[in-house]
Amino acid sequence: MELCGHAALAAAHTLFSRGLVNSNTIEFTTLSGILIAKKVPDVKAMNDSNSQNGEAQECYFIELDFPAAPTADFNFSEVSLILEALGVSSVVDMKITTTCEDIFVVLPSAKSVTDLQPKFDEMKKCPGTRGIIVSGLAPPESGFDFYSRFFCPKFGVNEDPVCGSAYCALATYWSQKLGKCDFVAYAASPRSGILNIHLDEQNQRVQLRGKAITVMQGSLLV
Repeated sequence: MELCGHAALAAAHTLFSRGLVNSNTIEFTTLSGILIAKKVPDVKAMNDSNSQNGEAQECYFIELDFPAAPTADFNFSEVSLILEALGVSSVVDMKITTTCEDIFVVLPSAKSVTDLQPKFDEMKKCPGTRGIIVSGLAPPESGFDFYSRFFCPKFGVNEDPVCGSAYCALATYWSQKLGKCDFVAYAASPRSGILNIHLDEQNQRVQLRGKAITVMQGSLLV
């Protein structure tokens, strides 16, 4: 896999939280090029002296810097196959990403994204190299800009709860539609997630900002 947001976030969190790096910036070499992770202060957490369990809160975000992924017109003949796999009768827009060749589908509403019940066996027959990104405009009262989900059964992952690399395409698409470069996005998977996103148009980079926690530790003997 050329780029994995989960792996980058986990690696950066471990290096930062365990004091294994002296800098606030880490550069990872990936098959997609250099991926930069930065430690960014969380002002709200710093000002909140009361934590739920009495311990100090993690007062920083981890910002991952990815290459932007433009979308192109979708010219395949298997549109009906994609609609069948998603269990929908119509869509607002359909594109393909120029990097991972993900199918990019825009539905009429955020509720359509949340309620989606795809057929994963049918999805494996769809065109595209990796998976299917599904998105929809968020309702104004939600506090979000758009909703999204990512399905990747061809690689053994029916649904990625929060796919970092998918937002490289989502940011570029919604920037063109909404005329802005900063977003709050809702990952509408059953596990769900919230992302702060910035599109650097000049350098064609996408910055994703969030946090991670350590849930398990172990040892490996080699």
